Amino acid sequence: MASTDPIPFDRSGIPEPVLDSAPHLIELYWAAWEMAWDHVVEREGVARSPYMDEGFDPDTIWIWDTCFMAHFCKYAPGRFPGIESLENFYGVMHDGAASSLTVQHPDNPPLFAWSEEEYVRHTGDLARVARILERGYLQKHFTFFDTVPVGSVFPYSHTPTSIERTDRGYLWNGVCSGMDNTPRAAEQGDGGTYGDILWLDAAAQQALSAQSIARLAELVGDHGLAAEFSSHHIELVKLVEDFWDPEAGMYFDRASTAPFDFHRVKTPAAYWPLLAGASGPEQAAKLAAALEDEAVFGGDVPWPSVAREDATFRGTGHYWRGGVWIPLAYMSARALADAGHGAVAARAARRLLDHMARTYAEHSPATIWEAYAPDLAAPSTGKDDTYIVRPDFCGWSALAPIAMLIEHVLGFRVDAPHNEVTWTRPGGAAGIRGLWCGTTSLNVIDDGHGRLTAETSGPLTLTVDGTPFDLPEGRHTLHVPRA
Repeated sequence: MASTDPIPFDRSGIPEPVLDSAPHLIELYWAAWEMAWDHVVEREGVARSPYMDEGFDPDTIWIWDTCFMAHFCKYAPGRFPGIESLENFYGVMHDGAASSLTVQHPDNPPLFAWSEEEYVRHTGDLARVARILERGYLQKHFTFFDTVPVGSVFPYSHTPTSIERTDRGYLWNGVCSGMDNTPRAAEQGDGGTYGDILWLDAAAQQALSAQSIARLAELVGDHGLAAEFSSHHIELVKLVEDFWDPEAGMYFDRASTAPFDFHRVKTPAAYWPLLAGASGPEQAAKLAAALEDEAVFGGDVPWPSVAREDATFRGTGHYWRGGVWIPLAYMSARALADAGHGAVAARAARRLLDHMARTYAEHSPATIWEAYAPDLAAPSTGKDDTYIVRPDFCGWSALAPIAMLIEHVLGFRVDAPHNEVTWTRPGGAAGIRGLWCGTTSLNVIDDGHGRLTAETSGPLTLTVDGTPFDLPEGRHTLHVPRA
């Protein structure tokens, strides 16, 4: 049985955000870390222990939960075993290793490569990248997702696969995609959505995997592997382009048989192509506008799991029929920011965090939830509205209070392989202490009047609102007037 780590939580080694105008977000930030500490567990018979438990079942691990958890654990490497947790999948799935854990949904979204890429951006640990690529785990999983026979059952999992590659895309289902009862497909089965559609996110996530593997290979100088996966990426981008509906300005799933009509249900899955480098500037602008539109994904509580204008939307959440799910919000914000729409992502992230903090303050118990109601300061209801989602879900819901606060509300982006931190300031007195860029620690605070105090434990390039500063180790005073 898994056991909770008995060591009390402390804040050492964890970045300290500063945002004088929003003490409620700072409170939520530390609450998220403390809850996440309870998900650091030890277990016998696994490749890596301790590891991050997602909060569903102590004997089961989920691919996309674990991959998303790595995106906040990257801010405290060594304290929170985010990237290490992926190794409880790699050997079991691709080397035939034994494990005391069961892998739920082997064909969950294939996000290993993206998580590895984001992690090395923070740690600069190229030795890990070289080792993972040499063992071929990311490449093997890419091939697995494309070639595994539908209905396959493996010794490490009791759940048959549903992913199936076709000439025009991928057949799948809501449960394996992670968006269980989404209205994207018409047929409702036992707790999930089925039907003969080509799932846009499956194609985009494979494109994202190819893009990340190519980038990781370049980082360690494996140019042949980089070229191979760049070619895969180009091929998959062409596949993803077919899911864009120019009339609606949105990505949609398509019917799996001729004439391959669009299934026009708007969900945040539409942002996967943008993250995967499969969208042009016009498409990015349309997706940014959708996040500003109250009838689609905007409003006081952004990122409902189906557009508010859709007939299936439920203000109580109803799981994936309106519920706000933090991993899709994180993915969408990252995609928009990287495509030049950081201001849109920042505004939406702030509204989402305010909603989570309001729910934390007003709803009992005071906790962080698996998903949130889009119209109430409350957790989302479940698949039949007779129950609510799981509490203490840190777990992937820590992504917003931690990673979205640092990356979008405060505006920091770390690039350890290039020894650079970029900061787009939010306004007012703000900053961070103890932000790691590889092995270098950065403290930087803006007093709200354009006077910055920065301190680094080693040489670092700090770019503030587009102005770069090459800082040697030590304490510095910078003047960066606001535009």
